[in-house]
Amino acid sequence: MPGARRRYSTARIVGLGVAILLLTRLQPDVIAATVTVLDAPGTPVKLEQVKLLNSDAAPMVLLYGATNQTATPLDQFTVTVLVFDKDRRLKARQVAPGRRTLEVKETKFSAMVLDVGTIDPGDSLVVGVDQAQTAGSDDWWRADLRTLAEGVMKPAAAVPAR
Repeated sequence: MPGARRRYSTARIVGLGVAILLLTRLQPDVIAATVTVLDAPGTPVKLEQVKLLNSDAAPMVLLYGATNQTATPLDQFTVTVLVFDKDRRLKARQVAPGRRTLEVKETKFSAMVLDVGTIDPGDSLVVGVDQAQTAGSDDWWRADLRTLAEGVMKPAAAVPAR
């Protein structure tokens, strides 16, 4: 009936309140670990929309979009995640299995289960592409992602006291 008011019973309102309370309690804790995308010089693949997901249980999952930035298709590429502790020391490294076929300017989304051990809230993750192969070629583009990441994560030099 148009214009008719709906009546909500006390039981329905209480039930809705309980459901909302349960859903908010089941929400994953805020993930304090940070994720930095590192684009190595000349990288043919750009990682975008990188998100760290957690269902309140280990392991965490890294979701990302990978875009081919070149004018040629890529046969495969590799994504690497480096985990640094709160003191910016490398504590873990994980390489995703080779991702396959990325057409010119195409973006594909993928997820990577981070089963490198405990990732603490104070940890920092650096993710990037460290190798790629153009379709129909035996040649690989490669980057030393670990060295680049360690440079980015290097602790700031202490300022001498006066």
